[in-house]
Amino acid sequence: MLELNDLLIKADIDPKQVLVMRHRPTELGLRRVLPWYAAERPELFNAYQRAQASKNAETALSRAKYLVSFIGCEPKRAHFAGLYRQNGNRHISSKEYWAIPENVELNKQGMHASSIRADQSLWFDLAPDDRLNYLQGRLIITWTGLERSWYRWAARNHFPIAAILDANCFAQDMPEWRQLVLSWQELGSLPTTWRNVLAEWRGIYLITDQSDGKAYVGSAYGKDNLLGRWMGYAKTGHGGNRQLRDRDPNEFVFSILQR
Repeated sequence: MLELNDLLIKADIDPKQVLVMRHRPTELGLRRVLPWYAAERPELFNAYQRAQASKNAETALSRAKYLVSFIGCEPKRAHFAGLYRQNGNRHISSKEYWAIPENVELNKQGMHASSIRADQSLWFDLAPDDRLNYLQGRLIITWTGLERSWYRWAARNHFPIAAILDANCFAQDMPEWRQLVLSWQELGSLPTTWRNVLAEWRGIYLITDQSDGKAYVGSAYGKDNLLGRWMGYAKTGHGGNRQLRDRDPNEFVFSILQR
């Protein structure tokens, strides 16, 4: 049976120098957008892994020459996200960490302070290596053993290849419009394919405030249609509507009532 280490050796990478990580954020919002970031905003995906909340994971990464990153999109499976060369690290304070724009963006998706150990974390220089890029979102391995063991040395483990898909599953098709439900935080992170579709749609949309169940109904047409209207909300939170100005957009959920 073909395994991950076979692919590494074929790419002239020594498995003994490789740390494998399976990312599966505990924050539900971040868990949903992380595959989108891997596919279209690699700087955000990389920022997510450049600091480790676990001291043991930090120590292991500091000893590795390469990092092979996966995303846990389903139980016992790991979807390949990228290969990185580990070029060293530096100590970073909590203040410095949260001053990095990518981390500010990740925080909007729910990443919390426990992602860094205050004033004693390392910030890793992880340089993307394109040798396995053709497998991004296509390679799925079986994550053997305990799922909570989320980082492992490649040479000490067996990761059977479960599938190699025809297309990148991170750039997934948008749900049917009746099934589309988005949080306010997700609006600014939508995949390009989803944006293109929303730019073609006009219709009636619904914003629900989850804090009290109250709802706002609006219409979208003209330039960029639903996309243009929703990007206005993504930018300001209220989109120019007086009824929404005093509400917390973090509680907003967007859906479509009619096309």
